[in-house]
Amino acid sequence: MIDSTLFRDILSQFASGVTIVTTRNGETLHGLTVSSFCSVSLEPPLILVCIDKKASSHPVLQTSKRFAVNFLTAAQQDISNRFADPKRSPEERFQGLAVRTAVTQSPILPDVLAYLDCEVYAEYDGGDHTIFVGKVVAGEVGEGAPLLYWNRGYRELKLD
Repeated sequence: MIDSTLFRDILSQFASGVTIVTTRNGETLHGLTVSSFCSVSLEPPLILVCIDKKASSHPVLQTSKRFAVNFLTAAQQDISNRFADPKRSPEERFQGLAVRTAVTQSPILPDVLAYLDCEVYAEYDGGDHTIFVGKVVAGEVGEGAPLLYWNRGYRELKLD
């Protein structure tokens, strides 16, 4: 079996966009920074996100059966860091952000590059993560350049 350090080193070479997955428990909003996101199917429109089972948002997402994937712009690195900090409470993560909602009532962050509003379609065990497949029920494209993550750091796409 591959050593976990080598595995992480190899995975760090895959550049990805940065997203924040959001959900809610009643009036309490939850969210976390996620780079494990990809499309699955066009018909029906399906995506997947992988959520650490230790994350405070994990049981909320399992119960609510709904979530939004917020694609961050290059200008939103501070928001990514805020939602990645396990020491921050759900309230602290959303403090000062004017969120809105779409079909599932999951929080949509302001000024994102795009969002997908999803209902949980399926869940699969993924070791220390759960793989949530979401059926997309709404979405929208904003403006800007994406926030990227590569080799353990944020990067920006240079637009021509």
